[in-house]
Amino acid sequence: MEFTDEQSFGVKMLSNSTFLITGGTGSFGNTLVSHLLKTDVSEIRIFSRDESKQHYMKQSIQDKRVRFFLGDVRNFDSVSHAVQGADYVFHAAALKHVPAGELFPWEFTQTNIGGSHNLLRAIESSSVQRAVFLSTDKAVYPVNAMGMTKAMMEKLVRSSNYSTSSVNLITRYGNVIGSRGSVIPQFISSLQQFGKVQVTNLEMTRFMMSLEDSVSLVLFALENGTPGDLFVQKAPGASVENIVRALALLLKVNDPEIEIVGVRPGEKIHETLLTAEEKFRSIEHDNFFQVSNVGNYDSIKSNMQNLTANEYSSNTTAQLSSEELAELLSGIPLIQDLIG
Repeated sequence: MEFTDEQSFGVKMLSNSTFLITGGTGSFGNTLVSHLLKTDVSEIRIFSRDESKQHYMKQSIQDKRVRFFLGDVRNFDSVSHAVQGADYVFHAAALKHVPAGELFPWEFTQTNIGGSHNLLRAIESSSVQRAVFLSTDKAVYPVNAMGMTKAMMEKLVRSSNYSTSSVNLITRYGNVIGSRGSVIPQFISSLQQFGKVQVTNLEMTRFMMSLEDSVSLVLFALENGTPGDLFVQKAPGASVENIVRALALLLKVNDPEIEIVGVRPGEKIHETLLTAEEKFRSIEHDNFFQVSNVGNYDSIKSNMQNLTANEYSSNTTAQLSSEELAELLSGIPLIQDLIG
């Protein structure tokens, strides 16, 4: 991964430091670990509840700096044990599948809210310097249990409930291309097997981010944030139709059959990373937006000529054509592996 000057991420911050990644066996955790192992970090702790994923991850990494902690964020004692001695924390553990959240909202509440509460409590009595809590565009104007629980997680991070010297931060993500459970691998499989796909709505749009983008965002937040700051990475958007057309181009499937099955429970047509109010009081960097917890006078003053700032949504950001998206997807390792 190569970074711009804006994304230098303070090598001294990483040097001889101990990192904890909750939910670290997921797509984000694997990508972040690969990056951190290229530096001289002292230790990377992977905390998750799936012993099988930990086993396979341990086999693939083969680096003594990586340690594995089996546990569930719902259990305060196991979280607290993993946190002790860590310098920096990335909180990626969450339940994320929208339809499942509509069926079992209490499960999402216990993990996404209760688990985050346990981590914040554990950080209170630790030496953690900074912690980044991963959120989602679904937390903005939430209409589903997944988004609602992530929105409440953000409120906890920015609250006064916890007495800590740690700088606790939030990052919001759009659709991460090729992450576990994302729709693109499903589309690829369907096109390869049947030459057709089922979609909910062709006009639906989503932000397009790579796993490398997600790592860039958390590391920029880690180095530059002040308590309660919210960070969002600028990202292009694409319609579901263009996603299907782009994959068809890569797979050389002429005129794929598209079956419309309707919007699923809890699903939005467009996603939003920043509300108009948040964007109004944000500090804009080359690749990121930074929103202060309590408001930043300088950023508000700079936006005084734009009191009707638009929200930052997947249908208002720059849109990718099917050809542009095909080019982007062709550079994603997981997509390359799936396409063959």
